[in-house]
Amino acid sequence: MAERDAPMTSETLALCLHTHPVAVRRTMGLLREAGLVKAERGHAGGWRISADLSQVTLRQLHEALGEPALFAVGHRSEHPDCLVEQAINAVLDNAFAEAETLLLQRFESVTLAALAADFARRHQMHRQELQHDV
Repeated sequence: MAERDAPMTSETLALCLHTHPVAVRRTMGLLREAGLVKAERGHAGGWRISADLSQVTLRQLHEALGEPALFAVGHRSEHPDCLVEQAINAVLDNAFAEAETLLLQRFESVTLAALAADFARRHQMHRQELQHDV
């Protein structure tokens, strides 16, 4: 989106992200509420970034999206009365809490501008590799 001079429709973004336009609209609505994107109506309308990418961090995106879970793994509660399970779960809970704290701190230092620059570099290298293979 940052490279485009025109707004992008939910349908176009959905194709890029391999998802459904409804999922894009939900996500973009949250980003709009956070002041990161804006919607333009009309025939040539769509979504446009409205924030300075050098000022937006991954942490802000995480918060704007409702602070989704960072880890898909967790402890088991198959036998909640089992003292061994309780002890292991306590250790895992602590480890996941510490890991999440570290990850969120890292998110604070990564801007969308840095990600966009890294993407542009990788895209250019990919294009060069494709040209070289031809």
